[in-house]
Order: sequence, then C-alpha cells, then structure tokens
Amino acid sequence: MQTVETLNEGLKRAYTLTITAKDIDAKVDVELKRLAPQMKMPGFRPGKVPANLIRKMHGPALTQDALNAAIQESVQTLVAEKQLRPAMQPSVELEDGYDLGKDAVVKVEMEVLPQVPAPAIDGIKLERLTVPVADDAVTEQLQKFADQQKKWDDAADDYVAAMGDLVTVDFVGKTADGVAFEGGTGTDMGVELGAGRLIPGFEDQLVGVKTGDDKVLNVTFPDEYQEKSLAGQPATFDITVKSVKTAGESKIDEDLAKSLGLESLEQLTGLLKGQIEQEHNGLTRTHMKRKLLDQLAEGHDFEVPPSMVEAEFNQIWSQLQHEATHEADPEAAMAEMEGERDDYRKIAERRVRLGLLLSEIGQANGVEVSNQEMQRLLAQAAQQYPAEQRQQFMQYIQQEPMAAAQLRAPLYEDKVVDFLFEKAEITDREATREELEAAIESEDGFASGTHTHDHDNHKPKKKAAAKKAKPASDEAVTEEAPASDAADEAKPAKKAAAKKRAAPVEAETAVTESSPVAAENAEGTEAADAPVKKPAAKKPAAKKAAAKTEA
Repeated sequence: MQTVETLNEGLKRAYTLTITAKDIDAKVDVELKRLAPQMKMPGFRPGKVPANLIRKMHGPALTQDALNAAIQESVQTLVAEKQLRPAMQPSVELEDGYDLGKDAVVKVEMEVLPQVPAPAIDGIKLERLTVPVADDAVTEQLQKFADQQKKWDDAADDYVAAMGDLVTVDFVGKTADGVAFEGGTGTDMGVELGAGRLIPGFEDQLVGVKTGDDKVLNVTFPDEYQEKSLAGQPATFDITVKSVKTAGESKIDEDLAKSLGLESLEQLTGLLKGQIEQEHNGLTRTHMKRKLLDQLAEGHDFEVPPSMVEAEFNQIWSQLQHEATHEADPEAAMAEMEGERDDYRKIAERRVRLGLLLSEIGQANGVEVSNQEMQRLLAQAAQQYPAEQRQQFMQYIQQEPMAAAQLRAPLYEDKVVDFLFEKAEITDREATREELEAAIESEDGFASGTHTHDHDNHKPKKKAAAKKAKPASDEAVTEEAPASDAADEAKPAKKAAAKKRAAPVEAETAVTESSPVAAENAEGTEAADAPVKKPAAKKPAAKKAAAKTEA
C-alpha cells in the first residue's frame, strides 16, 4: 500500500491510499484456497474442484470481497502507523474509474481528536448546598398517600353534590349546533369535584346535582385543546348523574401503611424520608456538577473537531424538534428554536470540549469502569427488553464497541466527576429545597467554551412555561369509575401544564451523559482503536463507490 497525505490542516486530515492489484489478487488466492475444500461441482469429487474453475465462476465476487478487506486493512494500518485518533468515523471513498483487476485508489478523510492540554484540576472550589428533610415534607407525602387510599361512601339519593365529592356520570358531548362530536360520548365516568382534572366549568357545574339528575353543561374547550377541531370552541355536555359519593376520612395510621404492603407506619415514614433525602442529594449533586463543569469550561479553551460538534448539535436539535411537536403551538416553538440555533450550537461545542476534558482527566488519573460494573450496566440495560431478546442484546453489545462505549459513558463521567469532587475544596451550606432548585435554575449559564457567570447578560432568555396538550384519558378518569375507550378521545379533560421545552441553557450537561461524542471518547480513543468494519466495495459496473469505516 502506498500512502500520500493530501491534507493536514488543523484537525482535518486526508490521505490517498493506493492498493495494488497484486495485493488484491493475493487476497483472492487466499480466499480460493480457503473455499476450494468446501466447493462442490458436478463431475468433480467434493473438495477437488480446480482453483482456476472456481475463479472463473466466482472471480468477480471474490475480487470484490478481497477489495473490501483490503480497504478495511489499509485504513486500519493508516490509523495505526500515523497514530491517528479519529474524532468520528473516517470517510472512505473509492476513486472514480476503478475496474476489477486494477490498482485501487482510495481517498480517506477524517477529523482527529485535539491534543487536550493537561487539565487544571487543582484549586477547584465548590459549595455544597445541603437540604435537611423537614418533618412537614414527610407529613405532606404521607397525606398524599392517605388521600390516594381514601374510600368513597355512597350518598343518599337526595344528597346534593359538593366540592370534594365523586360524581359518576354518563355524558354526550355536542358542538354548538347540537351535533354529537366523535369520541364525546361515555358512560360511568367518575368526576372528583374540585380536583381540577377537567376543562374549566365542567366540575363547577356538577356542584348541586343529585343521583338521577339530568343536566346540560355549557363549556368552552381551551384554545390549546389536543383535538384541534374542538380547541377554543363552545360545546355542551348532556349529563346523567348515576351516583354521588362522599369521601371517607383520610387517615395517616398503621392501616395506611399495611394497605401499601408495609409492616408499620414507622416503616412507611422511614421510606418516605429516605426517598426525599435521596431527591435532595440528587439536586445537590446536580448543583455541584454544574458548578464544576463551569469551572472546567472557564479554564480550558481549545479547538474541537467540527464533526463532533455537528453530531452533538444534531442530537440536541433532534430532541428539541421532538419536544416542539408536543407544544401547544409547534410552529411558534420551532420559530423560537430557530432564533436560538447559534446558542444551541455553542452548547454543543461546550459539551464536546467538556467531554474531551473529562476523558483526559479520567485517563490521566486512572479512572475506569470495571468489568463488574460493566456487567451490572449490561444486566440493567437488558431488563428493558423482553426475556427472549435479552441474550441477543448482550451479544450485540459485546460485538459492537461503539454500543458498549455509549452504554458505559454516563457511568464513566460520574466516576470522573466523583474523582474531581474528591480533589475539590468543598464548603457546606444549609439551604431549603426551594433555594437549591432556584440556584440550579439560575446557574444555567450561557454555554460556551469561555463561560462567564454574568448570566443575565450571557444566557438566552427563557420562554414562559408552555402547556402541552395531554391525552384526555390521562386526566378525566378516576380509578373508581373508568370510562369507555371511545369516551377517552374527547372527554372534557383539562389540559395539564406540560414541562416546558428546554431553553438552550437547560441542555448544558456534559457531552458524556448521553451523546455519541462521549460514547466514542469517554475512555480514550474508542473511535480509533475499535476494529474498522468492511466498507462496501464498488461493483464492476458502477462509476463510483463510497465506503465508510465504522469505529
């Protein structure tokens, strides 16, 4: 193989590889010798078919396979001899005009990982905001459990429904012109008055009804209602009241704990306290981690491969596009995203830089994911699949270095972060949960390689919390009185407040948490070291063929 470097500019590299016809033919001979003992042909004993006859019959296919193998080996040799660390999979292209039996000229282009300067990890100072578990918070959770377990008692036929009662109704929804709309009819739907689960006015107009009553409710569907033909439109619901029930007393006692499968109220209280404490610890870690990443980003600025930034940006953008489709006004959400495109690209660049920094820190300090830890990860990931597919998943991970690296990346990042926490000078300060959450929100700084803490001037403005149309079936049905499937389509469901689309600053976690960039480089040079897969070779009749190695 002859190698000529055609580009060496910044992180970009390009080479021309010439693979001689002699080398390709030698691989064909090796394959012929391997296949000959297995070949069967009329007139010949098994394994005695002449090599020249095999070549005549299968020569083009054998030559194409040999070319694929030669390209694969040549790219591997190039990466090894030049000590290259590809940032992403190299682009491999067979030059125009190639015919079987001739020398093959292959163009290889790639971006390489930068030489990351030795990260400055001494002198890191962090504040750890700790939140003690208040008794009121535990009591609040206990009360929620008690409310969920409350029983409903049948009311007398002449009882007048009040807020807090459960009214079971049959209903028929009609448009303003009196035509029943599709999916607007249901039976035995339980409505807890005052729960706020239905569209405005629906629950309020059931106050005062009695068992057996017929009533017409006048409502207006919200502008952002999920069924566009009904959004913002007036409607009526013909209601027949099937029953009225009153709520029994919600008690926090031993029976509550036993109804949840526990031995005592003390055990339930302890579990809830531990859960809240775990939530607080998670918020504390998030706050510290963001502070840590800010300091790393401030202290390091180096060129990063554009292809890695583009891959990271595409992942961010794809997620945002998906979220935008669930907004009340998808077009407005997309328009807002477009206005922040540059900010998101800077976030992608910051993520890549932080990912490379964390990788460098981990390598330099012997941080690694053990085989035992990896096996636990595999076992956990396999649980997401049906039992009959788990073995297939395990085999896939073992055969695909990139898939394994992507699975390992989040744990590796956590271990590097923990290592840095151990190195840092940490001061503790007690805070409330509200203060901690506000600190996390306010410290979502503008994402760039030279981040500053002047957040008011440097972070994109966040939009107001948007509300997302939620399927009616998630909102309008109680456990006591499930409605029919047909009724679920257009029940008088109140649209729940949805999680707002993440503003640019909210997508600022380090690249190693979930992105392909981290998966490739979380523990060094996965992309360069993994075996290169065989690229597709050009067929004889084709003018050109592009082949890509996959690391």
